[in-house]
Amino acid sequence: MPRKKNKNNKKKQKTSTEPATEKKTEEISNEVKAPEGTVVEKTTAVITEKQKLENALYYGRVPAGTSTGNDVADHEFWNSQPVPKMDQEIDKTGPIEEKKLSDVKKQPYALPAGFEWYPMDLNDPKDLKNMYDLLSSHYVEDDENMFRFNYSEPFLQWALMPPGFLREWHLAVRVKKSGKLVACITGIPAKIRVHEDVVDMVEINFLCVHKKLRSKRLAPVLIKEITRRVNLQDIWQAAYTAGVVIPKPVARNQYWHRSFDPEKLVDIRFSSIPRNSTLRVMKRLAKVPEEFTHTGFRPMQEKDVPEVTELLSNYLKTFKYTPIFNEEEVRHWFLPRKGVVAAFVREVDGKVTDMFSYYCLSSHVIGHPKYHSLNAVYSYYNVAGSLDWTELMRNALIAARKLDDKDVFNCLNVMENQDFLKPLKFGPGDGYLHYYLYNWLSPAMEPSDVGLVLM
Repeated sequence: MPRKKNKNNKKKQKTSTEPATEKKTEEISNEVKAPEGTVVEKTTAVITEKQKLENALYYGRVPAGTSTGNDVADHEFWNSQPVPKMDQEIDKTGPIEEKKLSDVKKQPYALPAGFEWYPMDLNDPKDLKNMYDLLSSHYVEDDENMFRFNYSEPFLQWALMPPGFLREWHLAVRVKKSGKLVACITGIPAKIRVHEDVVDMVEINFLCVHKKLRSKRLAPVLIKEITRRVNLQDIWQAAYTAGVVIPKPVARNQYWHRSFDPEKLVDIRFSSIPRNSTLRVMKRLAKVPEEFTHTGFRPMQEKDVPEVTELLSNYLKTFKYTPIFNEEEVRHWFLPRKGVVAAFVREVDGKVTDMFSYYCLSSHVIGHPKYHSLNAVYSYYNVAGSLDWTELMRNALIAARKLDDKDVFNCLNVMENQDFLKPLKFGPGDGYLHYYLYNWLSPAMEPSDVGLVLM
């Protein structure tokens, strides 16, 4: 998770190959030997879960800063991929390479002895629980084992089961003998507009390899196999993000943070008291009104789907790198799900004029005597119509704090978000998110050109 930046906060987040107090991994200790000489180094930037995933997937290795014996040299990997070179000047759009279905390998890639491919059925409570357990034990943890992301089962279903999803793209590796999941990678379909081109793409997510299997070089095989399965559907492009700079970013965006509970955030060492300030001052500045500041706000309902689709579609047309949503997709992504996603509309004279939304992604607070969860939300898609940006998002802060009882509101400076960040007391974080395109050329964009939010 991105942390708020200040001079006293030196902690950086990493991916850990040795999560603290994870007893469940011992269940397969007799089947898998841990690689010897595993080295964990600090990352150079605080990264989100999504950034970790993309670092692994598109960097061709386990996330940046983690050496586990299966790294692929940066240039060696990227020289084999249909992406622009770092020094390449791009003045056009379009595919880098053209392939056809007959070029795609028909058989799955081989796995090490004792393992097998398994497409997860996320409607099956057992498969869903197994995926949750794998991620919760082997995904991102901070340097000092204080925080670990907690992706709830309902969140995973929401993120991975949009209209048109394919079970074949919810890919896992499991131990043949026991059926234990030891790795996974997933993809979902997306229609993305880049400048004037609308392209069928895939969003890749949740690349995770069991810590005891890092020496098995499963990550490159997972990448190749999910690519093969996507290509079999005649899809050849991808939209993705990464915390690191790799060939070649389309845009670079920064995380900003708005604290709701400074006392808790300082207590759990998520943030610290800035120089020349006090906790009392921080608490005063963090307060938000008890009620919405304008009338007409309410949670989005089924009846709002057509109007929200039109409102959002018209707004996103003003940006250069955006998703294309139809009504079925708007229904899935925005109708409120408690603890997963919230969306509010403002209705004026019977017409939906504004909307704001955010998704919930919390973390375990490890070993703290008082707090067990850091409750965060991330700004999703917002449209200001009858209100200016500051007034619209002030009401988003009220909803996140007063209705959902969250501790911090995180936001990227995509779209027009920069307009409300400082007025609403957001602080710049030290986390950056780089936007990329796979097998598609595009001239560089400004942060405000980006109209895409990836989880």
